[in-house]
Amino acid sequence: MKKRLLILGGTTEAKELAERAAKIPNLEVISSLAGRTQNAVNPIGLVRVGGFGGEAGLVTYLQENSIDLLIDATHPFAAQISWNAAIAADQVAIPRLMLSRPAWEPEPNWIEVESNELAAEILPDLAQRIFLTIGRQELAAFAHLKQLWFLMRMIDPPTGVIPPGEVLLARGPFTVEQERSWIQTYQIQAIVSKNSGGEATVAKLSAAQELDLPIVMVNRPAMPMGTKVADVDQALLWIARSHG
Repeated sequence: MKKRLLILGGTTEAKELAERAAKIPNLEVISSLAGRTQNAVNPIGLVRVGGFGGEAGLVTYLQENSIDLLIDATHPFAAQISWNAAIAADQVAIPRLMLSRPAWEPEPNWIEVESNELAAEILPDLAQRIFLTIGRQELAAFAHLKQLWFLMRMIDPPTGVIPPGEVLLARGPFTVEQERSWIQTYQIQAIVSKNSGGEATVAKLSAAQELDLPIVMVNRPAMPMGTKVADVDQALLWIARSHG
């Protein structure tokens, strides 16, 4: 009997999972993207773009589209959709899996904080020129720091209020040499990063460690309980078990 799998995506892992799961017999794969990244590379198979309208909207979608399995493979900081997915899957009584890449392990030059706002609080006493690598959605938390200068790296141009400095549009993965060059060229004194994990942007941490720069690391938000795996291979095994 054919089953339908909904992958809440937007990550590299989600794209790979969709491509590999599409080869499983009697399984239809649908990928859902938030639509925040311009010119995103869509995964293989059916793709829907845009929000669901909260947990109630997701419940409706799961019911109307006869979804049998749900995999939350969203970004480690996309907490709201993960909580919505947990509640919705529970309400419609379907299996749910979280696919989340492991966080980076702390290093001696890290300063760990729980939010962008707390990161902004400590920056004036830490450095004057900062490499801000948190994406474009949360720049407003640093916009009031007019006395500082920021190099802001992101995939798409920012919207709304941004801190003083320069915007660098670039898509990873990056090499340690690239990161070191940017840090030295822009005379960076500290880095702010979210603990996203993965390989695409980890080189900035290696470069900062080589140059003995402090790294203000924003920890991941709290996520719902449930079955969790760290890579696509494990997610495929879960599908096989749940698919029967």
